[in-house]
Amino acid sequence: MILPMRARPALLGLLLSAALPVAAAAHSLHDVEDRLREQEKYFEPKDGWRSVDFTLQDADGHPVSLADLRGKVVVLHFIYASCTEECPLHADLIARVQEKVNETPMRDRVQFVTITTDPVRDKPEVMTGYGRAHNLDPVNWVFLTSGPDRPEDTRNLVKRFGHQFKEIEDGVELHGVVTHIIDREGNLRANFHGLAFDPVNLVVYVNALTNEAHPEPEPSFWDRLRSWF
Repeated sequence: MILPMRARPALLGLLLSAALPVAAAAHSLHDVEDRLREQEKYFEPKDGWRSVDFTLQDADGHPVSLADLRGKVVVLHFIYASCTEECPLHADLIARVQEKVNETPMRDRVQFVTITTDPVRDKPEVMTGYGRAHNLDPVNWVFLTSGPDRPEDTRNLVKRFGHQFKEIEDGVELHGVVTHIIDREGNLRANFHGLAFDPVNLVVYVNALTNEAHPEPEPSFWDRLRSWF
């Protein structure tokens, strides 16, 4: 295909923009982790940890296990829907991360998972409405519960991930705020603590994991450029 000369500068600009993510992806996961250790104080790598498998159910009652999500990087966090402080802020933060991820080809390689620690109160309609309220896109997000018959299952699951939700009075739970990052093989690779981490840093880390999981070489900028002529 021969393009008019006046169109070529615009095309070159588009290709340069497309090439930037490829260049960024060239950095190894090790490089990204080293940079995050220096620049992101809320980042905690979890090298060598095997993640905790689980089987829960979504708002429609369908079973979902961590094994079902193999092949994708999983961004997982725990909340309870009646929480009025950290949980809604955490969900909003995850939604910002998801928005950034879903603007890239990573959209099909990343799964966002919210797990409730209050399965008695967080009924299916609550779970469904929670995503809409916090702008979470169901295309790659799911809200999971143990169901009201097994209320301790998800709190025990939280402990197995290294922190806890402790009920201190009716409907109120004392808890930490942690975003867990699980790789394609089901290994817990990192935690991002609290609500003050830079969402871009989490996206960069997830991007490094998706590239680690997809080692096939990307076409070079010049290969892309030549393919247009």
